[in-house]
Amino acid sequence: MDTKKLLYLSGGLTGAVAALSGCSSQKAPEQTAPNIIYIMADDLGIGDITPYGQTLIKTPNLERLAAQGMLFTQCYSGTAVSAPSRASLMTGCHTGHTFVRGNLGVDPEGQVAMPAGTFTMATMFKGAGYATGCFGKWGLGFPGSVSDPTEVGFDRFFGYNCQTLAHDYYPDHLWDNKQRVELAENYENKEVTYSADLIHSHAIDFIKENAGKPFFEFLSYTIPHAELILPKDSVYDYYVNVIPVEDDKAFIQNNPSRKGAYGSAERPLAAFAAMVTRLDAYVGEIMDLVDSLGIGDNTLIIFTSDNGPHREGGANPDYFKSYGPYRGIKRDLYEGGIRMPMIMRYPGKVAAGTTNDHIMAFWDMLPTFSELAGYQGEITTDGLSFVPTLLGREGQQEHKYLYWEFHEMGGKQAVRYGDWKGVRLNVGDPEKTVFELYNLSEDIHEDNNVAAQHPEIVAEMEAFMEESHTESELFNFGRGQKPINNVQAALNGTAAK
Repeated sequence: MDTKKLLYLSGGLTGAVAALSGCSSQKAPEQTAPNIIYIMADDLGIGDITPYGQTLIKTPNLERLAAQGMLFTQCYSGTAVSAPSRASLMTGCHTGHTFVRGNLGVDPEGQVAMPAGTFTMATMFKGAGYATGCFGKWGLGFPGSVSDPTEVGFDRFFGYNCQTLAHDYYPDHLWDNKQRVELAENYENKEVTYSADLIHSHAIDFIKENAGKPFFEFLSYTIPHAELILPKDSVYDYYVNVIPVEDDKAFIQNNPSRKGAYGSAERPLAAFAAMVTRLDAYVGEIMDLVDSLGIGDNTLIIFTSDNGPHREGGANPDYFKSYGPYRGIKRDLYEGGIRMPMIMRYPGKVAAGTTNDHIMAFWDMLPTFSELAGYQGEITTDGLSFVPTLLGREGQQEHKYLYWEFHEMGGKQAVRYGDWKGVRLNVGDPEKTVFELYNLSEDIHEDNNVAAQHPEIVAEMEAFMEESHTESELFNFGRGQKPINNVQAALNGTAAK
């Protein structure tokens, strides 16, 4: 496909760059601390984009981001599903220490809240004098709760409070800070305003409004999470023609329950590919905008995903090899469920066109950003700053090990310890608990369980798991929930860990 045809999206989705095209490059005011734009896709696998080997789906802007920045090969998410992974990112703690450790919903809308006064990445940035904005999906506190985005450090929020409602791309409402915004044009299942485009347009406006001062923007895009629905534009038409209709028909026939609670996609494979290219176009608009405003050289742009690829709503990770060379998808603590794409561009500071194998995780972002922002306060974190790696300096500290836990499907734990990877399954039922051990240097797909041959490594990693896990009233690997003395307190984030 002609790259120029793909890049038409940079001006055609939101109209944002229609205004940009007439702008000349500007000289930004002198600023020491960098702006930081953290772009997080939703359920995008590491193999879904071309910088990590995708060949069918076109992502030219992410190729450009990688060519102008650093591509990391060993970055890990907070865990294998959305809310706890984002909690890990926001708080700088792994899931053995975070309050939110699962996708626990609250009726009628939203997820369980973090405790009142939780220190977040946004809190830190505000303390460092930054303007802060979150655009997209929140999922860490229901409307009116103590961890609504505007209660934990964000000056500006526009998007979905609830990650469950974020499955719908033509919703009847979104949230503007604490104000519910009705999208009456989408009532009665009408498809008029595509939420991802609207959210992106607000993200563009935030950058324009804050270009003269330090800002942190968390772009929590919902693409490409199911449902697989989007405007049927020329990019969609391209994939309809490239992906054989027989492949779509065969997949639909073999997956009769694929609809579920999601809207039905006529051509799910083509729709998924077009959504990823649409997301790529958003990234291109962000890059072009900061450059045109004269702040590109002082803006760190980061692209990643919250967890591994999914199968819901017609998505088919096997078709696109969304998990790359790894085993597992969303809800797995194998590499495919938690090893994420991670690309960072910071012109003149980060070596362009480089690849780095530093082992890192979402909880490293808080101490890294704190150092870059010049934050003077104290932070509590399980992470280590990777500023030396990012800026090519000496003195990078390394983790002894990384730890994850997951509270569905019987409960799971995992540890990365050098080249060793340990996965413990059925944690909630001691009679069924099993421990698997893999040597990633020899077995990147985690096919050969060598636990029986290395009991001493297993014992060491089990000790890491025990020391990393703190008890939680709400999340305990399905062992039978302890009664919560004050349910409302728990839902408002004030129940004890």
